[in-house]
Amino acid sequence: MRLPVRLVLLRPRNPENLGAVARAMKNFGADDWAIAELGTHDFAAMRRVAVHAGELLDRPRLVRTLDEAVADCAWVVGTSSRAVKGKRRLPPAEVAREALERAAAGRTAIVFGDERSGLTNDEVHRCHDLSAIPAGEAQPSLNLAQAALVYLYELRKAALAAAAPPARAPEAGATDAELSAVEEALRAALRGGGFLAGPERHAVRDLAAALRRSRLSRREARLWLAALRTLGRGRE
Repeated sequence: MRLPVRLVLLRPRNPENLGAVARAMKNFGADDWAIAELGTHDFAAMRRVAVHAGELLDRPRLVRTLDEAVADCAWVVGTSSRAVKGKRRLPPAEVAREALERAAAGRTAIVFGDERSGLTNDEVHRCHDLSAIPAGEAQPSLNLAQAALVYLYELRKAALAAAAPPARAPEAGATDAELSAVEEALRAALRGGGFLAGPERHAVRDLAAALRRSRLSRREARLWLAALRTLGRGRE
């Protein structure tokens, strides 16, 4: 399952981050990435981290600018917590869902800024929409590789859900009349068995309430009714 996205990394400096991004891409089925202004050439460190994903380090699209990285993409999403008028700010799961919906029209680019300061103002405005991971206030900034992994996970999850066979239609729920019949049969069985020796009070009501909370299907309600009536007949 190949994900219809391109990860765009702007000015990455940490070789371990690049290796970890490559590994995450291999984990979740992505193979398209572009790097603008590569800030490190420590390929040995990259490969130590890119476990079973070394081939991805051999084929990133090396470019000079963001424009060049996204020129052939139909939707460009920048990762930034900033709010910009006219641009949506979507959570990762929504980016994943929409990227799959747009796949027939073209590839989605998810753009990550450098490890120190993220995207510049010009880069934020260059993107079509924005996305942020809802991290805690005590540490709102994620490591580059961690952030990429979150988006890749959401994309993989959305792709698997879209490819899954349609869920079986739920069974019809028991009607109120059917549940009332079960309650009456329960009352008769409990009285016949000696559980209700005196005034009923609330025992049957509470037991029946548990059955109602379980959202019995019509088939299940009929099974309960048949079982309780059979118990009643066995004592006659």
